[in-house]
Amino acid sequence: MKKYVIALLLLSGFYATAQTKSDLQKHYEAFYKQMRLQGDVDGVINAITHLNVLSPSTERRDTLAFIYANDNQHLQALNTIGIEKDANDSDMAVQVKAISLKALNQPKRALEHFEVLNKRNPNAYVAYELADLKIQTGDIEGAKANIEYGIANSKDDMKHAFYERQQPYEVSLKAAFLHLKALMQYNQDKNNIDAAVATIDEALAIDPSFNLASLSKQALVSKKEEGTTEEKKQ
Repeated sequence: MKKYVIALLLLSGFYATAQTKSDLQKHYEAFYKQMRLQGDVDGVINAITHLNVLSPSTERRDTLAFIYANDNQHLQALNTIGIEKDANDSDMAVQVKAISLKALNQPKRALEHFEVLNKRNPNAYVAYELADLKIQTGDIEGAKANIEYGIANSKDDMKHAFYERQQPYEVSLKAAFLHLKALMQYNQDKNNIDAAVATIDEALAIDPSFNLASLSKQALVSKKEEGTTEEKKQ
């Protein structure tokens, strides 16, 4: 009789725990929907975190990491999803790793994941990220190939965002590629500033409001004038 009572209590406890878990999951699913409706990012993160603890899944983990990254919480995104290359990663996971590592100033590690994205789905946007990172890491020839691809495959409605101003702005993706091409030309031959300036002029002809290109042109022209002044002194 005593054994029967103990067994019954254990079974009751298990059932209560299962029921509690089920109730909690329903609660956080409803909470998640409400937070999405209200546009409350912190609430959405809270809900998905609880749901993933109650019922872990790769999809929930990837979604949570994506929301962190989209909210510029890049360290939290990588803590959720990791930084290593994994052939089984979803496209979303690879994208999160690439974007977050770039944001955290880890260009070499970010490059690895952007290369994976490029193999899975080559497009002009990924090519821009690759070219930008390769210029940063000194792979000029690699950047050149990505820039040529990007210029050839940029359509008129494609845009790229820049953030050097207080107010972010967008310019033509093709103009953005031409600006990268100018930087690449300067890195290849610092004595041929005119070629880089001419390429920036192409970018500004497409998008005259391209502030970063204007700043780059001013810097290059000033550099050339300084060099000319030094030559005259000698």
